[in-house]
Amino acid sequence: MQSQHATPSKEQIALLPEFERLGPDRIALVATAAQAQQARAELGAATVWGFDTESKPTFFKEQVSDGPHIVQLATLHKAWVFQLHDHECRSVVAQLLAQPGFTKAGFGLGDDRRRIQTKLGVDAVGVLELNSVFRARGYRKDMGVKGAVAVLFNQRFIKSKKASTSNWAVPSLSQAQLIYAANDAYAAIRVFHALGLC
Repeated sequence: MQSQHATPSKEQIALLPEFERLGPDRIALVATAAQAQQARAELGAATVWGFDTESKPTFFKEQVSDGPHIVQLATLHKAWVFQLHDHECRSVVAQLLAQPGFTKAGFGLGDDRRRIQTKLGVDAVGVLELNSVFRARGYRKDMGVKGAVAVLFNQRFIKSKKASTSNWAVPSLSQAQLIYAANDAYAAIRVFHALGLC
């Protein structure tokens, strides 16, 4: 029988040194058709992408989210934050997510996949739920990005509560939002490689 591994506690993670995140110079905001085509060309150089989405939060039980409002894809060197206001940009994102031959790795992607199907009309293919990899390796509960970074790198992944609950549907994202979103996808690709899955 496979041995069980404990997931580090919040208190244990808080004591670790900070995980080095991508800075603004390595984050591309993608909001137009031209930017989307450029992003697609650059992403084609890698076969695995870190993947996540963000949606404007809902605050009432009856509220239905019309997200995702942004989709994040990352390689080991750069992250792209796609806004979905522009029809052409949305079309490129849908094509990227439906494209076979590319792995899209991330955490807690079940809800993301459902929302992508509803909003973009495509099934995201090649999606790898990293939590399932940790479960298969003997971790009892979902790791999430914070737990995974702590286990693999012995570092603390910073997630801003203010950014996470901000309005992702706004036409102009703040730098704090871009850094938050990009690094969720970037951490996922770092975890993928650290797990030796390539």
